[in-house]
Amino acid sequence: MREVIVVGAGPTGLMLAGELALAGVDVEVLERRSTAELVGTRARGFHARTIEILDQRGIADRFLAEGQTVPRLAFGATPLEIGELPTRHPYTLGLGQAGIEEILLGWVEELGVSLRRGVEVTGFGQDDQGVDVHLAGGTTARTAWLVGADGGRSVVRKAAGIEMVGAEPTRSLLIGEVAVTQELPEGIRLDEVGIHALSAMPDGTAGFVVTEPALSLAAEPTLEELRAALVAAFGTDLGAHEPRWMSRFTDATRQVVDYRRGRVLVAGDAAHVHPPTGGQGVGLGVQDAVNLGWKLGQVVRGDSPEGLLDTYRAERHPATARVLANVTTQAMMQRGDARTSALRETVADLLADPGTRARMAALLTGLDVALDLGEGHPLLGRRMPDLDLVTAAGPTRVCALLHDARAVLLDLAGGLEPGRWGGRVRHVAASAHGPWELPGVGPVPAPAGVLIRPDGHVAWVGDGTDAGLREALTSWCGPA
Repeated sequence: MREVIVVGAGPTGLMLAGELALAGVDVEVLERRSTAELVGTRARGFHARTIEILDQRGIADRFLAEGQTVPRLAFGATPLEIGELPTRHPYTLGLGQAGIEEILLGWVEELGVSLRRGVEVTGFGQDDQGVDVHLAGGTTARTAWLVGADGGRSVVRKAAGIEMVGAEPTRSLLIGEVAVTQELPEGIRLDEVGIHALSAMPDGTAGFVVTEPALSLAAEPTLEELRAALVAAFGTDLGAHEPRWMSRFTDATRQVVDYRRGRVLVAGDAAHVHPPTGGQGVGLGVQDAVNLGWKLGQVVRGDSPEGLLDTYRAERHPATARVLANVTTQAMMQRGDARTSALRETVADLLADPGTRARMAALLTGLDVALDLGEGHPLLGRRMPDLDLVTAAGPTRVCALLHDARAVLLDLAGGLEPGRWGGRVRHVAASAHGPWELPGVGPVPAPAGVLIRPDGHVAWVGDGTDAGLREALTSWCGPA
């Protein structure tokens, strides 16, 4: 029996599998696709916090070598310069989903993760000891824990009876790449229906995002539907033929009520669906995976009680809800009617304020996530800045201390000890160099010590004593 089975080998599933492998968990990934090939560009990259997370595991350079960095993004029509954000990665990384998956696949293979392709999950049954995963063909696979990272139409979520709630769809859009015989119109068009954009791809096809004249909820679009949408938007079908790939999405924004049912959990698009506006989907899935991975690992190893898994929903649900709200707002502004134009102008006027732009940039990049871990120092619950450190072993930085996905007790004034948690927590005595500054917040007082969770969030801040440290260690690393 496997300790954990992850359904889905997209970015979320692969990231989670890597996290579990680092925790010493016997994990297997089941993927419906028979090959790793993914046609089309699909997801276009991710933002600063996701790059920081990959840096925490020592693999950010692999992505940076393959993608293209851009030190800016936008909210609606308002550009946001992010080059001055207090992070080692103040940029957006452009990289297609196929490239993202290829790099993550190489990483999990290095970690010894088992991956089976061409395996379709049809449902499951669970008891107090484990989960029987039902596979197409009538076979089953037994596991102690099951995680559905199988996308917006998640079979695992539906079989678990986990409800999704949120804004219902009002528009549907077609996205993909297709061969054309006519010259492409330039620029992005907004009309009362929605947004329409065409772009020339390196292979000679035309990439497209076109809002359909009428809402459609059909899973797979046809070439005829694409041609009709092109005619409605541009007055011609451009001679569209031989689509390389096509997909349909809507402006629906939904999130699961609960992230867990018994021994079954969901992550990534299986837990939340939204339009791709703002390019925040991959980042949300990676953050889900890194929040869940170390917690599930500690439960599987017996270090922590199952109650630790309740913090997965408690932390990821509100953080994701904030992202879904800004995505919904951006999607609403992708129309050309008078009401939407007024909304865009009002938002642009508000974003003329530098402080508001800085807060919006911190939100869109994922750098402002603040977990509710109680009152205290401004660092508590936030991601730990990647400061340069000097230790007895030489210079290093915070992200380098997290490569093995263990908690770190960073002792900056001396006198801290992990005590009976020494086998689970890495103790590092160091001096820190550089400003203590949080995106969207500004400078904060330098602490005497911090307990950093495996996901990079600060779980305890010291004031020169160890007051509260043992309680924090018990909560996040398990009983001594």
